[in-house]
Amino acid sequence: MKDKVVIITGASSGIGKALAYEFASRGAVLVLAARRIERLQQIKEELTDSQILTVQADVSNELDCQKIIDQTIEHFGKIDVLINNAGISMRALFSDLEVDVIKKLMDVNFWGTVYCTKSALPYLLKTKGSVVGVISIAGYVGLPARTGYSASKYAIRGFLDALRIENLKNGLHVLVAAPGFTASEVRESALTQDGSSQGKTPRNESKMMTAEECASKIAKAVKKRKRELILTFIEGKFTVFLGKFWPGLLDKLTYNHMKKEPNSPLK
Repeated sequence: MKDKVVIITGASSGIGKALAYEFASRGAVLVLAARRIERLQQIKEELTDSQILTVQADVSNELDCQKIIDQTIEHFGKIDVLINNAGISMRALFSDLEVDVIKKLMDVNFWGTVYCTKSALPYLLKTKGSVVGVISIAGYVGLPARTGYSASKYAIRGFLDALRIENLKNGLHVLVAAPGFTASEVRESALTQDGSSQGKTPRNESKMMTAEECASKIAKAVKKRKRELILTFIEGKFTVFLGKFWPGLLDKLTYNHMKKEPNSPLK
């Protein structure tokens, strides 16, 4: 990764922030994008030995995504890796949910990935670079009370799998990275049924995979040009395995697992 130009969206916290530190440790040149520019500036100040460009951007806005790419080319002249990490979550039953909440999830998670990838693609093809989509196990199994979240993550996976096949002869590397439950701020800012933020995580995050561990594994997968990365054994690999061979059992296990959350909307 030495001197590779790496764009990370949603870089102000959680997995995105951890990815910034991970790729900096590998000698990469960083472009960090997020809505909270003050947090990006703090990261830049801490990583004094790295070349870093910070860009304030909302990935649900196509023009903002184009701005990220334009400023990257203006400053560094190329793109080697695009990590589509920006995303939001939700928790509410579909029957209680305002449809605009799902639209917002799709705008940020799915369309943000599409917009950034579309703008970056010509430059990534020149470098035979990497496109990464950070999804979730929710992109392999539908999570109850997270219909919009699962829908957006399934959509990203389908989009990137198709993009990989389209570019089999062009040298483009496409990685779909699916962390299991990871300690981050994503659950604190998750949207409720009316679109307001729930404000705190409903889960005990002390035993979850850390964002730093997740970032390290994603960086290794980029270096090895893997096509898929499913993280954690029980909530990750084993869940996907069950979904292929015993989907009915997985449905029941998933329901019972998610029902155990404090104040779960599941009965």
